[in-house]
Amino acid sequence: MAVNTAPGTAGARTLRLSRHPVVSYTLRRLGLTLLLAFGITLITFTLTALVPIDPVVAALGERAAADPDIVAAFRTKHGLDQPLPYQYWLYITGLLHGDWGMSTQTQRPVLQDLLAYAPATLELVFSTIIMAILFGVLIGLAAAMYRNRFPDHFARFIALMGVSTPIFWFGIVMIMIFFAQLHWLPSGGRVDPALPEISGGTGFMVIDAISTGQIGILVSALQHLVLPSIVLGLGTLALVIRITRASVLEVLGNDYVRAGRAKGLGSARVTMTYVLRAASGSILTVTGVAFGGLLAGTVLIETVFNWPGLGLYAYRSATTADLNSIMGVTLFVSMAYILVNLIVDLCYMVVDPRVRLA
Repeated sequence: MAVNTAPGTAGARTLRLSRHPVVSYTLRRLGLTLLLAFGITLITFTLTALVPIDPVVAALGERAAADPDIVAAFRTKHGLDQPLPYQYWLYITGLLHGDWGMSTQTQRPVLQDLLAYAPATLELVFSTIIMAILFGVLIGLAAAMYRNRFPDHFARFIALMGVSTPIFWFGIVMIMIFFAQLHWLPSGGRVDPALPEISGGTGFMVIDAISTGQIGILVSALQHLVLPSIVLGLGTLALVIRITRASVLEVLGNDYVRAGRAKGLGSARVTMTYVLRAASGSILTVTGVAFGGLLAGTVLIETVFNWPGLGLYAYRSATTADLNSIMGVTLFVSMAYILVNLIVDLCYMVVDPRVRLA
């Protein structure tokens, strides 16, 4: 039966909408995102299956694993006595139904642990990337506008320090200076333990403190964010500075920038209207790439600063051979990274309309 695509019908409108450049671009990116998500689950399952650790011993302990009846019952219950393709099918169906397995270290569902620890990590990552983008763009812009002068030399120093300094060492040094010596900032945690806890809410300490009007908790949460955000964002700051400087220098040599100045437009207007918008594509790319690096870097930072997030949870899971938790953290971080890059791809359509026709 043919579909009625006459003008004015719902089928024709749907067909025209699907052919719209923006919708077509969005659908292609969504399809690619689904394929990446499937690939991540396959890689995660395969790597976990290759780990030389017996999941029965890791889940039950050596004493229980010595009993053949308990081992047989455990393998039957979790499908470990089935071929790997069937185990992967059970893994996928469990994920779709919200069953990410049980954590052996907390004795709670892994998904419940991830939802409890994720807000702390995301709050740290978002504050870090906001600081890195804000200061990185300003420093990179100043370096390009004053090339081979003091702002440019200062930007090169910050960039060199950012790419060459180990973050765990830098974190320890910052704690020794600002906590042990100057007593300006706290050494770890999310908030002063003497303050009352915020019940419920989003799990984001700053947002919950603002929504409940608890200024003391808000100030303490911001103070606790400063050191880990600076340490975690040093590498990202260096990357943003270098990309911004290179992109702005490239744009400054274009004809439309010189034409804008020749028309008598102010330097600030030329910079904001022409230069930064043209360079924003590269900055968006850095933001998407840096997000994954920041999520991975939280393992070290949260351990150094005792930050109760996914990084610390992953570290404890690795030391206790908690395979379900390790798989859960890996999958959660990968999905978050894919989602952020999808948002970055869609943002390209705003800053660069040419992407809609790609």
